[in-house]
Amino acid sequence: MAYETLLYGVAENGVATITLNQPGTRNALSNEVLSELIAAFEEARDDEAVRCVVLTSSHDRVFSSGANLSGFAGEVPLVHKHFGSDRFVKLFRLIGELGKPSICAANGHVLAGSLGTALACDLIIAKEGAEFGTPEINVGAFPFMIMALIYRNVPRKRTNELLLLGERISAQEAKEAGIVNKVVSADAFEAAVRAWAAKLAAKSPVIMRLGKDAMFRQQDMAFMDALEYLRAQLSLALSTEDIVEGVTAFFEKREPQWKGG
Repeated sequence: MAYETLLYGVAENGVATITLNQPGTRNALSNEVLSELIAAFEEARDDEAVRCVVLTSSHDRVFSSGANLSGFAGEVPLVHKHFGSDRFVKLFRLIGELGKPSICAANGHVLAGSLGTALACDLIIAKEGAEFGTPEINVGAFPFMIMALIYRNVPRKRTNELLLLGERISAQEAKEAGIVNKVVSADAFEAAVRAWAAKLAAKSPVIMRLGKDAMFRQQDMAFMDALEYLRAQLSLALSTEDIVEGVTAFFEKREPQWKGG
C-alpha cells in the first residue's frame, strides 16, 4: 500500500525497512503516523517473505520527537483523544506479537512517545550523538503510554529519574541504562544495522516465530506458570522440521536450509 508519512520496502534477504518520513514535524507521532506505522507493521507481519523489520527515520538528527503535542491542547472532545491514544496500545502490542524480530535503528534523538516505540522493538542500535529522554513533564504532561515499556527495560530508580526530571541522556548512557543494545559511530551505523538485520533474517522463520511469541507472552507470567508454558513451547519446537534440519546441519558442518515447517 502507499504511505504518506513513511517509507516501506523489503530487500531480497527478507529485511523490511519502515522509515519515518516527516522531517518537517521531526516525525511527531500524530494519529496519521501511528495509523500508518500500524499498517506497515501489519504488512510486514503478513508478508511471508519478510524475516526481520527495521524501524528508522529519514531525518538527519531526530528519530522522532514523540507524540504530537498540538493534539493535547486541540479543541477535540476528550473521548476522541482517548480513542486516539489507543493507537499506541495497538502499535506496541503489534510489534510484540509480530512473530518476526525487529530492530530500531535510532539514527537520531528518541524522545517522549517514540522511546516507547523504540523499546517495543527487540533490539536498538543507536548512532553516536543520539539522545534519549522523556521530556513530557517539562511541558506539563507525563509519559503515561510508554511507562510500562520503560519499566520493563530499565531499572526502577533510573526510570524514575527519566520520568520525573525529564532530562535527556546520551546514547552511551542509554546503553548503560539498558535501553540501547549497541552504540555505533555515524560512519559505521548503517553497516551495523544491515549486519544485525541480515543475521536475524537468516534464522529459521518458524522457530523465530515460536521464540518471539514466547518472549512476549512469558514476560508477565508468574515464574512457575512461565516454566510450564515454555516447556509446552519447547515440545512444539521439537515437532518442527527446522529444528531437525538445524541440528543435522550443525553436525554435518554446513549451513542449514530452512523449510519453515
